[in-house]
Amino acid sequence: MLKLKVHTSQMHIATKGSKIDISSEKKLEEFSKNFCTNLKLGDIFFLIGDIGIGKTTFVKYIINHLQFKFKQKFTEVTSPTFNIMNEYVIDNYLIKHYDLFRLNSSKDLQNLDLFDESHKAILFIEWPQIIKKKPNKVTELYFEYENEYQNRFIKF
Repeated sequence: MLKLKVHTSQMHIATKGSKIDISSEKKLEEFSKNFCTNLKLGDIFFLIGDIGIGKTTFVKYIINHLQFKFKQKFTEVTSPTFNIMNEYVIDNYLIKHYDLFRLNSSKDLQNLDLFDESHKAILFIEWPQIIKKKPNKVTELYFEYENEYQNRFIKF
């Protein structure tokens, strides 16, 4: 199984308090491309932010870049709002993209088996606030607006 060399905790952009400008789609795409080079199986990312701020687009760019890297056909990457989870197999990677927006309580999580065998996948979880017990190793990415919605940032 291919493993990428660098983990996000080793990236200068992933230091606590980092703030990445994603105000344009081009900036978000470039950040996503750089971000995905540091992924490894077992990584869990909580994507926190308002509707429409770019969480799903961030995941889309990561998946499409990995598909390009491994010479796979691009697939449509859509929000998993209605089906709760979309799954992508890219080379030896399993990526699970969750959207927990429609869930009403943490009891609704029981049937999802969110973190079972998470060491065999890379998880991106939108709207993770409903999760009561976080896994030990999770990276939280905060998508935020500034300047009256003129600028968007990702904060670690």
